[in-house]
Amino acid sequence: MKKLSLGLEEALSITLEHIKPLAVESVKLAECTDRVAASDLYALVNSPSMDSSLKDGYAVLSHEVADATQKKPVLLKLAGHLAAGATKDIELKSGTTIRVLTGARIPAGADAVLTEEFAKPEGNDILIMNFAEPGRNIQRCGNDVKFNTCITKKGQQLSPGIIGLIAAAGHSTVPVFKNPTVAIIGTGDEIVAPGVALSEGKLYASNILTCHAWCKRYKMNTVMTVVHDDFDTLTKTFKTQSAGADAIITSGGAWTGDRDLVAQVFEGLGWQQYFHRIRIGPGKAVGFGMLDKKPVFILPGGPSSNLMGFLQIALPGLLALAGHAHPHLPRINARLAADLEGRERDWTDFFFGRLEEVEGFPVFHPLKGSSRLRDIAEAEAIASIPEEQEYLKKGSVISVQLLK
Repeated sequence: MKKLSLGLEEALSITLEHIKPLAVESVKLAECTDRVAASDLYALVNSPSMDSSLKDGYAVLSHEVADATQKKPVLLKLAGHLAAGATKDIELKSGTTIRVLTGARIPAGADAVLTEEFAKPEGNDILIMNFAEPGRNIQRCGNDVKFNTCITKKGQQLSPGIIGLIAAAGHSTVPVFKNPTVAIIGTGDEIVAPGVALSEGKLYASNILTCHAWCKRYKMNTVMTVVHDDFDTLTKTFKTQSAGADAIITSGGAWTGDRDLVAQVFEGLGWQQYFHRIRIGPGKAVGFGMLDKKPVFILPGGPSSNLMGFLQIALPGLLALAGHAHPHLPRINARLAADLEGRERDWTDFFFGRLEEVEGFPVFHPLKGSSRLRDIAEAEAIASIPEEQEYLKKGSVISVQLLK
C-alpha cells in the first residue's frame, strides 16, 4: 500500500495553524450559554458585597460565648434584627446579640454567628447554649467573587455555572466569538435528502445529518445540501454555499474513483490545499484547505470514515473557528475490555466503543457489530492506537475521547 506522508498530529497541527477565530460580538449574558468568551473577564464588584451570615441565627462576640453549653448557657440581651438586603447596620456591644437571617449583614463588632438551634429566646434575652468560634457561619466580603480578579479566560466556553459567576461579578453583557455558519454538502448520485421518497438504489444522506447534529451541539449554524456527482453542478453549489458560510464540509467524492470530483472542483475554484488523505483509519481520505480564506473540509462518504474524519480534523477546526481555546473532544482514562489491533505501525487506528463503570473505573468495550451506523449510534467513546504501536492489550489503561 502506498504510504501517506502526513500523520494525524501533523495534519491537525496544520489545520489549527491556518484557522483563526471569527469576529467578536457583544451578547447579553442571558443568551451566552455555551458561547466562547472573546476576552478575559474581570470582576466589577465584590460578591458578596459585605460580610454576611450563612445561617439564620444570632451574631455574637465569640469570646463571650466560648464556654457556653446547654447546661451552662450564656445570657445575652437581644439588641435588634437584621434581614438580607437591609442597608442599616447595628453595632454589637458587649453582653448583647443581634438576630440575623441568612444573607444579612454581619453587625459591626460581631465576629461569629451562632445558628438558631443552639439559642433559646427568653423575653428580650437569648440563652446561648453553644460556642461559636471567630468566623463561624460568616461569608466574607468578596469570598465568591473578588473585585478585579479574572473570572473567565479568553477561549473558555460559558457553562451555566460560569454564567452565574459572571452575573455575580457584575457583567450583563459579554464579548464572545461569533458562532460559525457551516455549509454541509452531501455529494453523490446515490444519496437523497431525508424526507424525499427513496427509490431503489438510493440511500438517505445520513452523514450530513450526523455532522449537522455535532455542529448544533456546539451552537453552530448549518446549511445542508445534497448534490449530484456532476462537475458543473458541484462547482456552482460549492461557490453558492461558500458565499454564505464561514466553513464548508463535503461528504463523499473524496477518494480517487471516476466520480470522486470534490478535490478537482475545489482546485478549479482556486482553493489552497494543505492536505488530502492522512494516515488514520477509518477516515484516511479526509482533506483540508482554504477557499476565499474560509476553511474547507473534505470528508469521505463511508459513515465510519466520514464521522472519524469529522471528529479528528473538521470538528477541531470548527471549534477553533468558534474561538475555543482547547478545540478537542474531552478525554478520560479507561481500561480496555479487549485487545485492540491496528493495521500498520505508522498509522493511527480508531475504534468506536461503549463505556461501562466497573469498580468505580471506566472500561472501554470496542464495538465490532456488522452495522456501521448502529456502531456509530451506540458509541460513547473512541479509543486509538497511536503511530509506532500495532496493538493494545486487554486491561491497558488508555486515554479515550468522549462522545456523549
